[in-house]
Amino acid sequence: MLQERSNSEDDTSEEFVCVADFSANGGNQLSFSAGDKLMVHERISSDWWWAELRGSFGYVPSSYLQPENGHAVENEEEDAWQDEEYFGSYGTLKLHLEMLADKPRTETYRQVILRNREALKGRVVLDLGCGTGVISLFCATLAEPEAVYAVEASAMAEHTKTLVKDNGCEGVVRVFRGRVEELELPERVDVLVSEWMGNCLLFEYMVESVLHARDRWLKEGGVMWPTRATITMVPCEATDYFNEKVGFWDNPYGLDFSCLKPLARQEFFSRPKFSYDLQPQDCLCAPSDVITLNMHTLQVSDLERLQGEFSFSVEKAGFFHGFTAWFSVGFYGVEGNGAVLTLDTGPHSAPTHWKQTLFMLDTAVTVRPGDLVRGSVVFIRNPVWRRHLTITFQWSISSSSSSSSSSSSDDDSTQSQVQTKTFPMWR
Repeated sequence: MLQERSNSEDDTSEEFVCVADFSANGGNQLSFSAGDKLMVHERISSDWWWAELRGSFGYVPSSYLQPENGHAVENEEEDAWQDEEYFGSYGTLKLHLEMLADKPRTETYRQVILRNREALKGRVVLDLGCGTGVISLFCATLAEPEAVYAVEASAMAEHTKTLVKDNGCEGVVRVFRGRVEELELPERVDVLVSEWMGNCLLFEYMVESVLHARDRWLKEGGVMWPTRATITMVPCEATDYFNEKVGFWDNPYGLDFSCLKPLARQEFFSRPKFSYDLQPQDCLCAPSDVITLNMHTLQVSDLERLQGEFSFSVEKAGFFHGFTAWFSVGFYGVEGNGAVLTLDTGPHSAPTHWKQTLFMLDTAVTVRPGDLVRGSVVFIRNPVWRRHLTITFQWSISSSSSSSSSSSSDDDSTQSQVQTKTFPMWR
């Protein structure tokens, strides 16, 4: 239950306005509606603050709040995109090294260009978010396009110009520095290629820039690379991760620290685990595609809320610790002759730098073959910080008749209940 107010406000308390509705998951969080004003008493972490609303106390997601005066957002439009931080991170070599060293990722783009080299002759290509320009260089050296416009908003663009010259491609590749929403290109293009995908596909929402570029600069009938994108999920075991973060507190050094386990769940399981390395044997059943995006028809407004349904049939007995998600993207040929290649970031494919994303339940559930895990997942874009989002799972577990008789009473009490958990995805 939420604590009732029992002490007066201290000097560090600050009033905030809620910018969107939020439904609490469990008794230690506060539900609120857009427009509510609450008092933040302690900033527990970057994601969760301890706040008071109408005499009740609980955790609230910081990304749903803005100061009472609203100046942090209203007076600085760029804050919503956090451009300085975002593009600054791509202005050094750290992330570019990680991406270039990701062979499945980089080789897929290379193979797409190789397999379409004849169709690319005389075409104009836009490489959006080009980074070091590797995709532009692939186009220029492996095919014969008329021109490649390489667009990069970070400081890396200055180095990309040098790389283009050093590789003898300055006659084909032209580098533009800036956001594509603000640039004027010489002409419309035949092909729009971009490596825009983030954790769980959407994180950081570079995809919005891709859609703006498509609407403004892609010729009618032009090609999008990737052409489609799919989010895939599976219920899984995560015993090692659970023991590392929560089980540890049972008996460290022979001492009883178990009272800290609820705090550990709140701290470690309230947000997704990025770059998680899911082992295929930890999948409790076959994965399922939950959301698929057509890059030719997807609209910016669609990004505000994306929902998918799932129904998993458990194939082996184990502990259901959470859901793991990943994405795949497909590339169709320039001539529209079907799928050319697919880049899959899942646990059954060659590892990529994205790996997978783990969403832990607060409490593990015992499941058996034949159990059904049904529900939905909703991706809601943050209304203030536009590169961030929340992901809400709603699910229930139904036991098969053959397994229900052997279930413990604890398991029986959870299998028919609808559960909900929301995860903020925040840098």
